[in-house]
Amino acid sequence: MRKIRGRMDESILVCVYYGPNGERLIRRGQKLANIMDCPLYVLTVDPLPYDEFDEEKSGYIERWKELCDELDVDELIVRDNEKRSSVRAIAEVAHNFNITQIIIGQSPQNRWEEITKGSFVNVLLRAMTFIDIHIVSIDRTLKSNTDDTTFEKGIRGFLQKDKEDFYRLSFTRSKQNLYEGIFYKEIGTDFNNGVFKFVNNNGKTCQVHITDDIVTGKMKEPPNVK
Repeated sequence: MRKIRGRMDESILVCVYYGPNGERLIRRGQKLANIMDCPLYVLTVDPLPYDEFDEEKSGYIERWKELCDELDVDELIVRDNEKRSSVRAIAEVAHNFNITQIIIGQSPQNRWEEITKGSFVNVLLRAMTFIDIHIVSIDRTLKSNTDDTTFEKGIRGFLQKDKEDFYRLSFTRSKQNLYEGIFYKEIGTDFNNGVFKFVNNNGKTCQVHITDDIVTGKMKEPPNVK
C-alpha cells in the first residue's frame, strides 16, 4: 500500500534513460519528494515496443521497478513504442499526473545529454507551463575522455566481488554486480587490462586499474550493499 502524501498540490516526475545514472536520479527525486511530502513518479521513454527490448534494457527496467518499490515511488511509467518526440511524451505524462517538478539528468551516456545544451529545456518549457525543471549534473569523467592513443573506446561493464574478496570485471548484467561504469581497455593487449570508471553509491566518481579482469590496488570506498 502506497504512503498517503501530505501535499497533493505538488508532484515530481523523474525522467530516466538507460545508463549508470538512472538510479541516482530516482534517489534524488525520492529525497525531494520526502522533503515536500508529495507524490513521486518515474518515467522512461523508448521508441521500441517492450517485447523488443534487449536483455540490457529489460535489466534496467527490472532494477528500476525494484528500486521504485523500495523507495515507495507512486508509479514507474514505461512509455514504450513511443513514436512521438520525448518532449511530447514527457509533456503528456506531466499533464496526466499534474506534475509540478521534473528531474532530468545531465548524462554523457544517453540521449538526455541534449538537455544540457539548452534547446531541449526551451522546447520542454514551451510545451509545459508552471513546471519547474531540475537538471542534475552527472560527473563527466564517466565519458570516453580517456586518451585514445592509449585506450580503446570505452564499453559498459560491472564490478563484482568474488569469494576471495577481489573485485572482478564483468560484462554481464547480474544481481551480483556492485558497480556499473565504463571500461577502457589498453590498446595492444589480448587481456582485459585498463581503467574502469564508475560512480559509487555516494555519487562520487572513482577510477580503478584492471589487470586480467581483477581490480589492482585497494578500493577506496567499499560498496554500500543493503
